[in-house]
Amino acid sequence: MLKGFKNFLMQGELIVIAVGLVVALAFSTLIKAFTDSIITPLVNAAQGGGKTSQGLGWTINGQRIDLGSFISAIVYFIIFMAVIYFALVVPYRSYMAKRGTSVFGPPADTKTCPECLSDGLPLAATKCSHCASLIPST
Repeated sequence: MLKGFKNFLMQGELIVIAVGLVVALAFSTLIKAFTDSIITPLVNAAQGGGKTSQGLGWTINGQRIDLGSFISAIVYFIIFMAVIYFALVVPYRSYMAKRGTSVFGPPADTKTCPECLSDGLPLAATKCSHCASLIPST
């Protein structure tokens, strides 16, 4: 039962997808802090209403631009991404390297079509997928 669960967790791109979702959630928190701490107070200050608070930042027309809260969100994002990298990505990369698969590595080399100048074609391609012209081997 545990071996089946381990195989499920390590199959395909599940870890890659999980890391992507975690990054998206952390980035969402960063964007929310930016809008809540900087953009919303600026908009409210232009309208002339609002509340005040203490901390690092400025008060404009009674609206607080809470720079301290935004800096805190940036620090949280950096620490969170470091934890994700060292707790998930590094062990998964090591595990997959033992299995002979490279993940989270540099992208594969590609070539460019001489006719339509489309890039990203695999090195083994003999025909362009965009314009169907023959590509000389290099």
